[in-house]
Amino acid sequence: MASSTDRIQKQVVLHAPLERVWRAITDAREFGGWFGMRLDGPFVAGERVTGEIVPTTADPEVAEHQKPYAGVRFDLFIEDIEPMRRFSYRWHPGAVDPDIDTSKEPTTLVVFELEEVPEGTKLTITESGFDAIPLARRAAVFEQNEMGWEGQLRLIRKYLAQHP
Repeated sequence: MASSTDRIQKQVVLHAPLERVWRAITDAREFGGWFGMRLDGPFVAGERVTGEIVPTTADPEVAEHQKPYAGVRFDLFIEDIEPMRRFSYRWHPGAVDPDIDTSKEPTTLVVFELEEVPEGTKLTITESGFDAIPLARRAAVFEQNEMGWEGQLRLIRKYLAQHP
């Protein structure tokens, strides 16, 4: 069992059909729109996709907070795509500081899981692997991502309301 410092898990019930939520998390263009990134290609299991931070289209206030990071490049390593159920990737968390080379650090695993519920679709996002991040950065990265995933749940909810 992973420790409480190794894993972040967030859930939300989205008032949208499973197929719509699936598209929002697995279509790279849609994902980037609400998440706040521009990706250079589609999500393909076993492949790397590169991208850069751009302000989200879902919320102008959040977009303002993302502007200082616009243009920061990153990689997503697509692990797994199980249609209508599970999508996962690895990335280097906290890779926004140009003075830190995170490319040599371990990655964390981000998993999106979907479940149909009477109200719509339950989305569970889990990010794990923080205990492997260098100690000097671990607590800050964990805290940033803890808050970040809360914000991303709000963004996907807004995005789906704007793009049913």
